[in-house]
Amino acid sequence: MNNKYEFFIAGRARNKENILKICDLFDKYQISYYCFLKNEEHWGYGNKNQTPEERQQEFESLDLKSDIVLKLFNNDLEGEKSSRNFLLVLPAGKAAHIEAGIAYGLGKHCYAIGEYEATDTLYNIFDKIFSNEQELEDFVKTYTED
Repeated sequence: MNNKYEFFIAGRARNKENILKICDLFDKYQISYYCFLKNEEHWGYGNKNQTPEERQQEFESLDLKSDIVLKLFNNDLEGEKSSRNFLLVLPAGKAAHIEAGIAYGLGKHCYAIGEYEATDTLYNIFDKIFSNEQELEDFVKTYTED
């Protein structure tokens, strides 16, 4: 299968600032990625003047089977399937952790960056958990397609 992206970057919308820093790092090294935050203007709800918290609250008030939610679900799932690797930016919510499980189940290399709240056996799905951006950057500098 040809992958459209090298990485799928997942995280919590409320952690937008940190996720976008990671996207900037991948841009710096010209490594392709899918990140749900990069298509915010096409989400179909909210506006640019909202804080991430306000936008997330608006999203959480939508019906689970609404056209907007289903469209975002399908876009994100397709982005994940079309990526070679998975990167979880911590702290992350339930949805991002589910995405990590999907990536692992699809046989993708899984990575995380940041501190996790507590040890959990399932964090062993990650090939590596980078403690900070410098560790991730050192990895990204030397990253090559297999």
